[in-house]
Amino acid sequence: MPATEREKMAAGEWYCCLDDELDLLRRQARLAVHAHNTLPPDERGAMAPALRALFAQTAPDIFIEAPFHCSYGINITLGERVYFNAACTILDSGRVTIGDRSMFGPGVQIYCAEHHKDPALRSTGIEIARPVVIGRDVWIGGGAIILGGVTIGDGAIVGAGAVVTKNVPAGATVVGNPARIR
Repeated sequence: MPATEREKMAAGEWYCCLDDELDLLRRQARLAVHAHNTLPPDERGAMAPALRALFAQTAPDIFIEAPFHCSYGINITLGERVYFNAACTILDSGRVTIGDRSMFGPGVQIYCAEHHKDPALRSTGIEIARPVVIGRDVWIGGGAIILGGVTIGDGAIVGAGAVVTKNVPAGATVVGNPARIR
């Protein structure tokens, strides 16, 4: 049975995000994100070394435009030739796995955390982390939002501005808020 808030978060159980260990991990992520976002492009390359070191796993040929933001980084796994356009955000309290050759338009946001519905518990920092899985060869249009607990199948397309609240089948195109198959 998980004992620490980090272990509870990783296990997909309710945890308190107002925890010293989680604060330290978020601080490390902010430092890596800052390095990525402020290095001159020629020095940063496809991805700042500090950000690459933070992630759980990355292929050597991914590209992340600046600015970029993530909350922990340690829960992000990126396949080969993944591309993030500018201003993407991954709030990775849960695992985020992105398959080979997937592309993200500008301003795409992935939110793994779900805050408690009870206002008294929510005010104490209680939340749960839900994973996000994005398959291979997926295209996510600019400004799309992907909520925790969602799986997007191989070859799917998410239209610009869509809010994805449910799984997307392989090869499907979804648009709108909430996203629906087109």
